[in-house]
Amino acid sequence: MIVVTGATGKLGRLVVDGLLKKVAADEIVAAVRSPEKATELKALGVQVREADYGRPETLRTAFRGAEKVLLISSSEVGQRVVQHTAVIEAAKAAGVTLLAYTSLLHADTTTLVLAPEHKATEEAIRASGVPYALLRNGWYLENHTEALGPALAHGAVLGAAKEGRFASAARADYAAAAVTVLTKEGSANKTFELAGDQAYTLTELAAEVSKQSGKTVVYKDLPATEYAAALAGFGLPEPLAQMLAKADEGAAKGEINSDSPDLRTLIGRPTMTLAEAVQTALRR
Repeated sequence: MIVVTGATGKLGRLVVDGLLKKVAADEIVAAVRSPEKATELKALGVQVREADYGRPETLRTAFRGAEKVLLISSSEVGQRVVQHTAVIEAAKAAGVTLLAYTSLLHADTTTLVLAPEHKATEEAIRASGVPYALLRNGWYLENHTEALGPALAHGAVLGAAKEGRFASAARADYAAAAVTVLTKEGSANKTFELAGDQAYTLTELAAEVSKQSGKTVVYKDLPATEYAAALAGFGLPEPLAQMLAKADEGAAKGEINSDSPDLRTLIGRPTMTLAEAVQTALRR
């Protein structure tokens, strides 16, 4: 039995959909904080169980009978290590043969602000003795393409990444990699650096948006503080705005770039290109 935590989230749902093509629905457990939000999954024959990272007793129940568990990292920055540790302990108690974790690209060396919690989680997983697979996900293409409205309206993509490259991949590609790890043998005690095949700069992003939209869009590089203020002005919560600005600073240093072939190897095909992602976004 395969348990997917956070199964109603964007990534988790894609993982479940992928698993449904590989294994029987009743062999999949959607472990979610709010079971009432998983009615669609239940209708597909997937087992739905309550699993709240902050309530360890629910995790022990959710993992009962599990062979493999996918721990999708918590969205509660600052609480992740405690919450993830509870998941690790529940997985160990259940005797799982594989605990896969969605970590961060270069988690052990990057200076990105999100890295310390991922690094600490990886260390806790290794220390637990549970067979593991560390899925170090890179940047999401959707981080750049899901909100092209302001760029088209103002003729500018804003950022603080200078000419740093983003080896981004689509959320669906990361989900497909997780499905492979969960359904094929040979992934135990391995670390996968997952990144898109074709890295790009924000200048290249703006050029691609211009090409496909027929509107002139340029990249405007800003100091990180100004970029964060601009994002907050667009309505993003202050902590998220700060995180994205810091991430761009990391990109300028090469911390979101990678030439690792791990993602392409796991999914058995090329990753989604920037052009494909922009095309998809503009059609919505």
